[in-house]
Amino acid sequence: MSDRFYFDGPLGPGEVTLTGPEAHHASAVRRFEPGDPMTLFNGDGREYPARILEVAKRRVTVHVTGVESPDREIGFPLHIASALPKGDRGDFLIEKLTELGVTEFTPLVTERTVVKGTESKADKLRRAVIEASKQCGRNLLMQVHSAATWGDWIRRQSGRRLIAHRGGGRGDTTRSPGGITIAVGPEGGFTQQEVGKAVEAGWELFSLGPRTMRVETAAVAAAVLFGSAREF
Repeated sequence: MSDRFYFDGPLGPGEVTLTGPEAHHASAVRRFEPGDPMTLFNGDGREYPARILEVAKRRVTVHVTGVESPDREIGFPLHIASALPKGDRGDFLIEKLTELGVTEFTPLVTERTVVKGTESKADKLRRAVIEASKQCGRNLLMQVHSAATWGDWIRRQSGRRLIAHRGGGRGDTTRSPGGITIAVGPEGGFTQQEVGKAVEAGWELFSLGPRTMRVETAAVAAAVLFGSAREF
């Protein structure tokens, strides 16, 4: 697979001009020249083989030569929601969830949340999704939602809904026809009141084991555990 670049717009056979960070990466970092191959994607589920026509200081013109539809998705909706960890650990979390095929991510605001999910933070996470998708070969972008407050959010979800909680059991990894949504709490965990509200709303509890994990570790472990869920 040739180097992959994201294009924010419709794609099809013909000429396309890359600008901004993608053009800079192709010209200044990778130092591509006319004739070199690359692959474009825009999140529509397909990828577009291309060859470079012209390299300028702030733009790279390419010719898209075809359309391909490789299957690299897990095949069902998997929504991970968690409190955001501090610092660069949030980028690590998004990178790994993208690589594992998670389809949606929601930053959660709970009673013990430390890092607040602002809209600018969500935009930064969306850029991290693009960068991770370029590397891992995904052509559908994991959707990053705006931050959501726990009490309101749990009532809006559908399909199979689970909470990673020390008081839960091992967890049945059967896939639901409506997909799977998994909630992971902050470093201090969910409060008993928060867990109680979710259980009343029909959420299931499951445990990731006896050890206390960081937010990003728990979210990634849940994605691995349920990402290969069996058919309902």
